[in-house]
Amino acid sequence: METLLFLFPQFNFTAPKEEAYFKRLRPEETQAPTMKADSSRQQVKERKSQLSLTRSGSHENVSHHKKTTSSNISAEAALQWSSSFEELMKNSDGVETFSQFLRTEFSEENIEFWLACEEYKTYDSEKKLLSKAKHIYAVFIESDAPKEVNIDYNTKMSIQKTLAQPTKSCFEAAQMKVYSLMKKDSYPRFLHSDLYLRLTRTKGPGVGMFRRRSRSCVFNERGDATVEPSSC
Repeated sequence: METLLFLFPQFNFTAPKEEAYFKRLRPEETQAPTMKADSSRQQVKERKSQLSLTRSGSHENVSHHKKTTSSNISAEAALQWSSSFEELMKNSDGVETFSQFLRTEFSEENIEFWLACEEYKTYDSEKKLLSKAKHIYAVFIESDAPKEVNIDYNTKMSIQKTLAQPTKSCFEAAQMKVYSLMKKDSYPRFLHSDLYLRLTRTKGPGVGMFRRRSRSCVFNERGDATVEPSSC
């Protein structure tokens, strides 16, 4: 028996050696799953961070406006928005509907920036103004921002210089430029969009007489709605 053990020492395992052998294996066997788990958790954290930035730069600024659907808006109310862009923008349903239209054109950053500026001007705390100003700049103003709006270089630089001590009016020039862009470019297309035209033909209680008159409603060259005399 001793000779066999001498010839084949690899079979001569004692209990302590066997335990040591498996102890050496266990760290290596468990290390790979642990590293994979840590890697997975890190990826999840990174994805959450990216989603947080995207959300903060997209629809956060319109969240305080109530969500509307076409069934909540009467044809009469929708037609009032065609009188002027100012009329549209002072109506919460109009702003939300216009926002929906801009999303179809992939230019929703304009209305979101305008709304963010309107909210920014309501803050009184210097700490809150500083935090919000940096957020607006990072999301809408700086080059390659996730929701960069189309403003000139000088306006950008003017805003950048005020970030250390922002005032309530530091975004006013940029806000006016974006407002003018929406008014001249997007608003006329909105008035002729399927979304808006569907709203002006919404059926509802007491709309029957209005619909007979609205058939003579036409848009002039400026995009304003006018109603021609009708014999009905």
